[in-house]
Amino acid sequence: MAKENFSVARVETRTRASVGKFERHIERKNESYENMNVDLSRTPMNVSFKGCGELTYNEYLDQMIAAETVSLKGLKPDAKVFDEMIMDVNTEYFEKNGGYDFACRFYEEAFRFAEKIYGKDNIISAVMHADELNVAMTEKYGRPIYHYHLHIMALPVVDKEVRWSKRCKSPELVGTVKEVIHQVSHSKKWRSEKALDEDGNPILNSKGKQVYHASYSVLQDKFYEHMQSAGFNGFSRGERGSTAENLTSLEHKIKQDQKRLSDLQEKIADVQVRYDDKKTASMTFMEIDNSGKKSLTGKYTVSAEDYQKLTSLAKRSYSAESEVRKLQDQNRYLSRQIWSLQSEVSRLKEALSELTEKCRPYLEALKAAPKAVKEFIDGILERFKKQEKSIMYEPIPAPKNQPQERGQRSKNRNYER
Repeated sequence: MAKENFSVARVETRTRASVGKFERHIERKNESYENMNVDLSRTPMNVSFKGCGELTYNEYLDQMIAAETVSLKGLKPDAKVFDEMIMDVNTEYFEKNGGYDFACRFYEEAFRFAEKIYGKDNIISAVMHADELNVAMTEKYGRPIYHYHLHIMALPVVDKEVRWSKRCKSPELVGTVKEVIHQVSHSKKWRSEKALDEDGNPILNSKGKQVYHASYSVLQDKFYEHMQSAGFNGFSRGERGSTAENLTSLEHKIKQDQKRLSDLQEKIADVQVRYDDKKTASMTFMEIDNSGKKSLTGKYTVSAEDYQKLTSLAKRSYSAESEVRKLQDQNRYLSRQIWSLQSEVSRLKEALSELTEKCRPYLEALKAAPKAVKEFIDGILERFKKQEKSIMYEPIPAPKNQPQERGQRSKNRNYER
């Protein structure tokens, strides 16, 4: 039975401080990537439906704030300002319908859907990735297969009405709309919606309270309906409540190895039992079944030769079971080690990313003017060495409460009299 294709539209929130990392991934500004399946030779095939030119996402946002197109008034410095919407369908869906060209048409329409959700002016970037290798599909088809998906970076803007207060000098204006602010607010943008029946009436639960549809569930519905209306068929709406994600390359390899192990175990279970110790013991299942003869007393008797073979096979079977248990224990230990190492690698990659970000200004300066940077650093180090040396040889002052010499104390006592 063919695997069913599903559409996915999910939203991840980004702060002003964290968005840079995702910007470098989306816009392919890095020289290397944590996802080892990125094929940089195909990066020119990525399609940008909208971009912000030479500006970073934060710089573009600053321009919008300056032009009063949007407002961050009232938000905390670590507020979730950006929405990254990722739209996706199974790789095989595109492969069956024309590959790259079909994906370009599909995600161009998906971009129009995003414009309806956020507003054309509130989308900062929209990039279709066509350079990420799908390892599982590549193995299936025996040729490179790429996973097409769309990244949208947008601002969740809502219109906020500011009304004249009672302090207004014109009583007739009190309570009326003073101005409309385009406020960035993720929570207000993605409020849950009331569930309605076919007649538009509210759906109530068993306690008589209003039922609501989760905002992201509504997004999934709208994305699916929009694409179907645009003529893109052959896939279903993503499973409700699903947390399934694409497997990473390493996870896929582990899964493939597990499948191969399972297949091997099945073959071992189905194969004839055969033991050959210097060619002295060898029996099939049928030979084992026919080796014993039932006597009149109900007991079974076997020949000396069969008895020797059966005992040899029993010993080997016990030994094999012991070896299997040992290998299973070893496999569980290695599995725990793999996941532990994966966690450590992930932590180290994150630390490396942060360190690289901190060192970026120095590296860029070093690349632009290596001689000047070297002289500047050498100067700082030289001053540091001199300062350290002067501290080492500076006389140590006597403690304030150190007792005075005997003669000095006597002198002071005489003076006080």
